[in-house]
Amino acid sequence: MRIGFIGLGTQGKPLALNIAAADFELTVFDIRQQPLTELANAGAQVAATPSELATNAEIIIICVLDDEQLEAVVLGPEGIFKSINAGTIVAIHSTVNPATIDNISDQAKALDVSILDAPVSGGDAGAKRKAMSYMVGGDLQALEKCRPVFEASGNKITHTGDAGTGIRAKLAHQLIICINILAAAEGMDFGVKAGVAPEVLEKIVSEGAAQSRMADHWSKLNLGQHSQEVFYKDLQVCLKYAHDLGISLPGAALTQQLLSKIVT
Repeated sequence: MRIGFIGLGTQGKPLALNIAAADFELTVFDIRQQPLTELANAGAQVAATPSELATNAEIIIICVLDDEQLEAVVLGPEGIFKSINAGTIVAIHSTVNPATIDNISDQAKALDVSILDAPVSGGDAGAKRKAMSYMVGGDLQALEKCRPVFEASGNKITHTGDAGTGIRAKLAHQLIICINILAAAEGMDFGVKAGVAPEVLEKIVSEGAAQSRMADHWSKLNLGQHSQEVFYKDLQVCLKYAHDLGISLPGAALTQQLLSKIVT
């Protein structure tokens, strides 16, 4: 299959490298030269614009940072919708507002293009280990066509329902991760300052009802500035969407305020 991949950032680049290593015919686009050079060295073709990339792709995967970037590469003057072929599948890995996915899906129908909102979990480390998890909303036949491409980076692929349900599932997932980080940070800090050795506390938590992936290896966890920025942005999307739904997320709001102190 002819695959196009847009967005070669911290997570997108290793995902694209996995696709190239799996011997798909791959064309890539990014605004930075360094990752383009790396992908070209791995056997990918380089497109000058998203529109150029779309002219010959059966599946286009997008892994950009936010709504503004997503709308630019899809709907902009040099976006993929300017030249996309009928029957193309567009899989969106970006964590963005559900309304953005809905708008793109609505415009895709007139072009006979299938949209899969296919956010991923695992980060760059999971991509490098080929241990990614996919949550995919949209047409099941389109997902099955994409499955071999997704499996280049992981085989945990869940069909969440109609288009738009994948991003909604991802937002819930991110909210739970972030509040888990807050719980682990407070609990571990409390326990250690109370005199419990960190390795003992981690063992206790891991073997008890408080277990979480975040707490299991807290003393060795190094999320860094990039994770802080990503979590902050994702919580902002959660809070905006919660407002649209008319529901309150006080835990998410508090965690967002404290991210700079708990994610280091």
